[in-house]
Amino acid sequence: MTTVGFVDAISKLAKVDLFDRDPKTRQVKTGLFVGRPFYLDYDKISLLVADAWKNRAGGLPQGTFLLAYYENEDQVAEAILLRVLRPTPLPTDRDVISSMVEYYKDDLKTTGKESQLDQYTRYEFSFSGLECRVLGTFYREKGSKPRFGADLENFYSSHNYSVIKPNPTVLEYIVNFREGTDLAGKATDIQIGRVRYSSSRRFQLQEKEVPVYVSPEDFLGKRTALFGMTRTGKSNTVKKIIQATVGMSEKAKGDLEEAKEGNPKDALPFDEAGFPRYAVGQIIFDINGEYANPNLQDAGTAIYELFKDDVLRYSTIDKPGFKVMKINFYHDVEAGFELVRSHLENEAGDYVASFRSVDFSQPEDKTDRSAMTRYDRKVAAYVCCLYRAGFPVPKGFKVKFAGNERLNELVQEGGGIDPSKGITLEQATDWFKVIWDEYESNEFFPKYRKEKGHEWADEDLQAILKFLTRKRKAGGAADASGYLKLRDLKGLHTETVDKPFSEEILAQLRSGKIVIVDLSQGVPEIQRLYSERICRQIFADAMARFVENRPNNFVEFYFEEAHNLFPKKDDKDLSQIYNRLAKEGAKLNLGLIYATQEVSSISANILKNTQNWFIAHLNNEEETKEIKKYYDFGDFTEGLVRFSASSDRGFVRMKTYSNPFVVPVQIDRFPVNVEE
Repeated sequence: MTTVGFVDAISKLAKVDLFDRDPKTRQVKTGLFVGRPFYLDYDKISLLVADAWKNRAGGLPQGTFLLAYYENEDQVAEAILLRVLRPTPLPTDRDVISSMVEYYKDDLKTTGKESQLDQYTRYEFSFSGLECRVLGTFYREKGSKPRFGADLENFYSSHNYSVIKPNPTVLEYIVNFREGTDLAGKATDIQIGRVRYSSSRRFQLQEKEVPVYVSPEDFLGKRTALFGMTRTGKSNTVKKIIQATVGMSEKAKGDLEEAKEGNPKDALPFDEAGFPRYAVGQIIFDINGEYANPNLQDAGTAIYELFKDDVLRYSTIDKPGFKVMKINFYHDVEAGFELVRSHLENEAGDYVASFRSVDFSQPEDKTDRSAMTRYDRKVAAYVCCLYRAGFPVPKGFKVKFAGNERLNELVQEGGGIDPSKGITLEQATDWFKVIWDEYESNEFFPKYRKEKGHEWADEDLQAILKFLTRKRKAGGAADASGYLKLRDLKGLHTETVDKPFSEEILAQLRSGKIVIVDLSQGVPEIQRLYSERICRQIFADAMARFVENRPNNFVEFYFEEAHNLFPKKDDKDLSQIYNRLAKEGAKLNLGLIYATQEVSSISANILKNTQNWFIAHLNNEEETKEIKKYYDFGDFTEGLVRFSASSDRGFVRMKTYSNPFVVPVQIDRFPVNVEE
């Protein structure tokens, strides 16, 4: 994806005049005449076209952009933008068809140089009708640049209009038009592909290619969807976006670390030239490993290979060149418990729900002895659960918390156990088991409740003790799975004491690096846990910066095979991190780019908040019904099913945030120096 040169782009498109006419004949000079309307309303227009006009214009494929000019008043500069949809009947079709049938019955030659049709009949047979969608109106106010409105303010009798197919220069202006008065072609714009109307390209290959640009402002901090069957070019498009973002990030001149809190200028996401103010962080959740690893399929186009100096790779397993994403559950209690909470998210049972809701954040007032005592007990009981679940214990690891002389004596082991002096996890486990067994029967606990006005074991500690002892009721039988539910997480634990990987990743993203999380060798449960943990960490940091009035740089999230991680279509839980990224990420400068085969596999909450759409080949009508709900994709649903996934690779229908209508685009091959 190439960045447009400042002088070239601005001078080229700024000079285009949509309403250029011959001063003598008053004929428009923006394209070739193709037809006359015979019906017009606010949504559709029907044209009379002739074979000769279509041939001279290089054909009229489905999806072609046309301009219908109002010609009744010379001083009015107005053109209706149309999209070709399908043939439509002419009032004279019945007579023409009858004549054709008679010629066929008489076995007369109707084509070629030896045609037996008379000149009048051949002329009549050459006309047909064409139905077009009204996309909006280009118009010019006095002394202003052209404007575009996505509707018709008014229309007159159809005979007042003539229709042209735009020439390449004017078409480039149309497909790159931005809402408002801002034209495409700024120094920040990026070429992503060129206009392509149809799978068949006999005429199109003979014409000048028309480039299509996108604005970084459309993608940075926005939601972008890529849909299409496997091998239709989704990954290629994602890589183009990554490449473009790298180019924009390199031009960022601000320093996030030096940005001043509360300074309005430092809080602006873009500088005066339209470039991002701070380097853009990008994180790729790589389900298939194609971004993190060299592969034959993509001929050396792995993101890691092309941007080695800016890429850090993380994996769920130990392998050369990758940092391992593991947590020391004993030392990093909060981070580890986030993974535990995610792991238990779909587990039923009140005691599990209570365990999930335990709060391991440290008391703000460290001098509050009562709060610190309760916190230390919770942590000690929790790490005992890990110990019982089989998590390897770091060498020399002990727990220390305030017990009670009476309670210590309940645990008989050489005169009792005193946890305030530091005890092993085995001893601590015995201590807590005895406490829970005695909690309803020993007189100490009701006396404590009466004197202090609250339980010795608060709700959080009781929830943990139920998990540790596997007893839902104090002193009862072991009737629950408890800590056994944690055994599947042992593979995420490391005995080393490093900085949590999620914090390390966050720091890299804030400095503008590309982070690739290789999930290709993880089971679906592990993929989900890691991605959610990382996303929550970044989201929480961005929200904290927002609340504290500290600047945020842009961070772009990329999800390949998003259906493996995102909530499903009918999932209405808005608290899920992916829903929050979709709904709240924009104000936090968090962008979301996701790719998958099926529109119907993604939560409606995410789809409704998506601004940029790239739609490739879809293979069934159920999917087209979903896509039809958004923007003007309904005009393309038949073609999306019909086209070939192999020969039409990279052929998409694109709708970006600032472009008011869908544009059919052939995405450029990634990287730019690879031949198609």
